[in-house]
Amino acid sequence: MNWIECEFTAVRYFTLDGSDYPSHAAQETAIAGYLRWRNRHCHPKRHFAVNSKIRRPDYLPNVA
Repeated sequence: MNWIECEFTAVRYFTLDGSDYPSHAAQETAIAGYLRWRNRHCHPKRHFAVNSKIRRPDYLPNVA
């Protein structure tokens, strides 16, 4: 899964699920507010599949 997919899931969960905005402008305001909050509270992603077998030098994918 791409890391960006979890970000879009969070946008949908926090701003769109169960909502009934009266206009597109109100919906846009809610999404922009969430993005501003998320950007203020973000942290760099640092753990990129630390124990994944693909990181071992002896790993060869089965491409037969």
